[in-house]
Amino acid sequence: MDTLVELLVLLALARVLGEAAARLGQPASVGEIAAGVLIAALAGWSAGAWPWLDRLVASDAVGHAAEVGIFALVLLAGVELEPRQIRRSLGRGLFVAAGGIALPLAAGMALAWWFLPETPLKTGQVLLVGVAMSISAIPATVKIFGELGVLRTRLGEVVIAAAIIDDVAGLVLLAVLLAVVRTGAVPDPWALALLLGKVAAFFLVTGALGAQVYPRVRRGLKVMQAAAMEFSALVAVGLAYGALAELLGMHWVMGAFMAGLFFERARVGRRAYTEMRVILTAVTGGVLGPVFFASIGLRVDLAAVTAVPLFVALLIAVAFLGKLFGAGLPARWSGMDRRDALAVGAGLSARGAVEMVVISIAYAAGLFPAAGAAGGDSTDAHLFSALILMAAVTTMLAPIVLRRVLRGRDDAPPDRSAGG
Repeated sequence: MDTLVELLVLLALARVLGEAAARLGQPASVGEIAAGVLIAALAGWSAGAWPWLDRLVASDAVGHAAEVGIFALVLLAGVELEPRQIRRSLGRGLFVAAGGIALPLAAGMALAWWFLPETPLKTGQVLLVGVAMSISAIPATVKIFGELGVLRTRLGEVVIAAAIIDDVAGLVLLAVLLAVVRTGAVPDPWALALLLGKVAAFFLVTGALGAQVYPRVRRGLKVMQAAAMEFSALVAVGLAYGALAELLGMHWVMGAFMAGLFFERARVGRRAYTEMRVILTAVTGGVLGPVFFASIGLRVDLAAVTAVPLFVALLIAVAFLGKLFGAGLPARWSGMDRRDALAVGAGLSARGAVEMVVISIAYAAGLFPAAGAAGGDSTDAHLFSALILMAAVTTMLAPIVLRRVLRGRDDAPPDRSAGG
């Protein structure tokens, strides 16, 4: 019974605050994270007076539900992509993504190397900060550009193409990061080549299978017309791909992403695609996503803002400006006007769910010191909370800046209040 009550309280508060955030013009995930932060803060403030709050913060059930939420979020991110619609912008998107990955990655690693103390975890933590800086969350980006009415324009196509490349590059960097965690050092050239070879083999195998599996599943289930069976098939492919990823030394999250990526409308049919997208969106947005984001919030310590304010401020500034210039300048050099180039950089600055997933995986891998293992005022002790705050703030900043940058654009909506 305690487990059910814990999940009920967490889900209810996450949904309420998520809806409140959405009404204020922010991503629902920001409110859902705030729900977890609020519960954790209340648990700390009560000092054991409310034992059920302490149990909720440390609940294993919430952790297991969050793992399922990661799977669903990444699977949905893959399903929502439409690679065929953006092929004409792939060249420019690759150019934009290269700058949007390289500059934040280098700046984030330099910042982390300067601020983080010397510990056995430092190498992995430095790489984690760089990876977190380099990510652009495709779900957040699609949502923001869709709300602004420019998703189907040339600008939208370039941004989504770059975000897709960012997502894939982020998964590759995640594989490198996990290798660093396991060995305690950056892989040597041969080990790195082997790792990248495994990553390439994974994408080739899953890509080839994806092109063949889904059409056969569609034909096999055509007579039954059963959405439940199609959903089971999609999840089964995601689990199988995840097992293959783990077999090759990568994280299973890559399998979920690839399973969703090849579940295209052209391969599985309009009806099956629409049904699966509706089901996944409902399950993820209604239950699993809020629980996952709230579980992240449960681990956040707002003391980071007062304990290491300079590090938190620089982390947010470097994250936003790194994408603004790293992606915006290549967009400008490729022929886009200044306003659209700024929109590209601002649009790719939202980290959203993808960074939360990477941070959660790093947490599970042991990249953050255990409570009490680092000094109370150490940057190391507050790194997890600082990264979560950076993800939330950049995701909130993106739509605000985009509305200002795109004001007056022919295909952009009129400027509205924050509630729009």
